[in-house]
Amino acid sequence: MSPLVSSYLLEEDLVRMEPFYPLRAFVCDSCLLVQLPQAETPEKLFGDYPYLSSTSSSWLRHAERFAESATVKLGLDSRSTVVEVASNDGYLLQHFLRLGIKVLGVEPAANIATLARAKGIDTRTRFFGKAAATQLVAEGVSADLLVGNNVLAHVPNLNDFAVGVRILLRKGGSASFEFPHLLRTFLGNQFDQVFHEHFSYLSLHAVQRIFAAHGLVVVEVADLSTHGGSIRVWARHAEDTKVVDPSVAAVLAAESDAGLDRPGGYAGFAGRATKVRRDLLRLLFDLKESGRRIVGYGAPGKGSVLLNYCGIRSDLIDYTVDLSPTKQGRFVPGVHIAIKHPDRIKEDRPDFVLILPWNLRTEIIEQLSFIREWGGKFIVPIPEPVVLP
Repeated sequence: MSPLVSSYLLEEDLVRMEPFYPLRAFVCDSCLLVQLPQAETPEKLFGDYPYLSSTSSSWLRHAERFAESATVKLGLDSRSTVVEVASNDGYLLQHFLRLGIKVLGVEPAANIATLARAKGIDTRTRFFGKAAATQLVAEGVSADLLVGNNVLAHVPNLNDFAVGVRILLRKGGSASFEFPHLLRTFLGNQFDQVFHEHFSYLSLHAVQRIFAAHGLVVVEVADLSTHGGSIRVWARHAEDTKVVDPSVAAVLAAESDAGLDRPGGYAGFAGRATKVRRDLLRLLFDLKESGRRIVGYGAPGKGSVLLNYCGIRSDLIDYTVDLSPTKQGRFVPGVHIAIKHPDRIKEDRPDFVLILPWNLRTEIIEQLSFIREWGGKFIVPIPEPVVLP
């Protein structure tokens, strides 16, 4: 049972009842899509969203590199249009705009869309799917490049979404989707990637099948280091596709080798999650018993899952910090750990910092390198708890 990870609490909320929902992933024995039952409506989950893509410098660099390489790869220019669905605060489209390319964002969170518009990025506040795509085409919009970064997992109706892609993607155009790869989630014990805002956990087997049902063909796949191990899938209209890159077959083979092409291959994942929980709690208990002070870094969705699953509260971690001003001054749902500004770490000089967004550990360790001045160390919980100097 877990709270919604983005339901950060104010101090006055701490004395009120919180809703908790079952958190259990299922795999379809037919199409192999790994899914959560829908606990809440998309409007409830994403209408007022606290996540800002621009708070991570490494993610901004990733976005800039993609914009530059995609422009060259596809021959985009001032006559081209790039549409991003779930465009967040304009972290990506700002780079295409700088290159002189027309852009349009589709972002359901009104508070986030406002930030994108402040950067000069035309943004429609709505969920993407068949209806949205049909309306945009009626307005004369079509995409030479349609981008969806870390959105597929958040879509409750993948078929409706894929229809929208087919409608909005111009003939001869390309679509690019990045998402955490189920293969990396599975092999890396990344159980904290599973939370209610993520309706689906995607293998290439499943994505290829979804797209094919709606006239889209996966033509190329690239492995990425982002979000603990992602893939970028390039897709085109079936009638525009003559050649499929060998990378597609290579990723499908890797998934098959790991057992992700059959339901029985998923056994054992829950047991490995239990071991991580026990090992992490043992480490934290031992440190606290020896008088050490521990704080957290970050308040991401995965951090809320980890803390709630392990039962880690302020008796083990004094507080956590986060760069996002939308989270500072609030509390992590369920466990009620306070979220403060990162400057607090310099003031308090803790002995250990537990890195909750472990996928950004290199960036965070560099950012907090000053804790070594007083002998501070880092704890990374996934794929298994380790202490780093």
